[in-house]
Amino acid sequence: MKTKIRFYFAIILSAFLFFSFSNVMAAEGNISKEKNKVQQVIDTLKYDVYKGKIQDANTNEPLMFATITVKGVNVATVSNNDGEFLLKIAKDLPVSKIEVTYIGYKNLEIPINSLKEKRNIFKLESVTIPLDQINIYPLDPLFLVKSILAKVSQNYSTEPNMMKGFYRETVKKNRSYVAISEAVVNVHKSGYRQMRDDQIQIYKGRKSQDVKKMDTLLFKLQGGPYTSLLLDVVKNPYNLLSEDFIDNYNFSIKSITKINDKIHYVIEFKQKENIDIPLYYGLLYVESTNLALASAKFSLNLSNEEEATRMFIKRKPAGVKVTPTSADYFVNYHEKDGKWYFNYARGEINFKCNWKRKLFNTNYTAMTEIAITDREEQNIVRFKRDNKFKANQVMVEEVSNFADANFWGAYNTIEPDQSIESAIRKLKRKMK
Repeated sequence: MKTKIRFYFAIILSAFLFFSFSNVMAAEGNISKEKNKVQQVIDTLKYDVYKGKIQDANTNEPLMFATITVKGVNVATVSNNDGEFLLKIAKDLPVSKIEVTYIGYKNLEIPINSLKEKRNIFKLESVTIPLDQINIYPLDPLFLVKSILAKVSQNYSTEPNMMKGFYRETVKKNRSYVAISEAVVNVHKSGYRQMRDDQIQIYKGRKSQDVKKMDTLLFKLQGGPYTSLLLDVVKNPYNLLSEDFIDNYNFSIKSITKINDKIHYVIEFKQKENIDIPLYYGLLYVESTNLALASAKFSLNLSNEEEATRMFIKRKPAGVKVTPTSADYFVNYHEKDGKWYFNYARGEINFKCNWKRKLFNTNYTAMTEIAITDREEQNIVRFKRDNKFKANQVMVEEVSNFADANFWGAYNTIEPDQSIESAIRKLKRKMK
């Protein structure tokens, strides 16, 4: 049993956020060029742009990772850490409303003709549901967890989809950004329960990097947007919902909430006390009627520091001790016409670097996120071998530097935090 646990565990860590540390002897060395793809050109004069913020109606606190969808079509975006969003809608789309959804809050519909170009403030009202009002299924958390995988073919699309998304990865040294990369990506999402892996292709991307601020470490994320897809734990159950999941965790019903105006069970899970290797703890949000996993938030148990470090670090220079201090993940699915689709995923890992001859530690934070902004179901063709992003590639080596302020054109992206915008400007000045 223990050998099998280690196998699953190694997959999720090496796949989600795989970092490589090595000595920096000179400048970056490789000047990468953006790969040319034969794609449809979108006329930027044919879309409307709306900016705004999602807030709690009572506290005015920003709601991060809220989903903003255009009703009637497969167009969407996600709010950032500050609750801010940017949404682009083609002028010729026959649509009239957008909808904002967030875990534990009532859905909010807004007419598109009432939107302003900037400073749209949408306030969502929270909702609570007493446990005694739920009578659809027995309140048995183990039964609910087993039902998630038993009903995958019923609740998730078994046919392939072609998705368009926005991907971002950042590396921070203490509080300063030292690397930022972004890309519009094409995603071939194979059907659930199919053996084929998902594929990803960079359509358009850019980067900015400050190697000088990385001490004597060159900090890179291997796999980038490809590995972010593996946070789809329904499609890739070995990453969390493996056959060992039920045996190695304790489950409990934490609460009942609403997502997209539907009642969801909130199941809390923690690894059992007799298991000494690092596993996970977190929350599963299960739709109460169809028992589909709608969302999951989970973190790595880092109490076994030595084992966790061995799983994360691929290579490091002598004279430095690198220790992971936190590892947090989030995945969200969007329901349409009775099926749930992969919608958003985020991973963030913090490391502490302790040099033998330095008085103070250095803290690094690596974050990746991907938001699906569009989806097609017809005439889906897999990417050719040379056109897909591979697990061993590093995104900063595949895209060009920041240059054009209107780089993204008509594509829906995740609105950057103000701190990221400042970081981009500073990094661009240093690269000149």
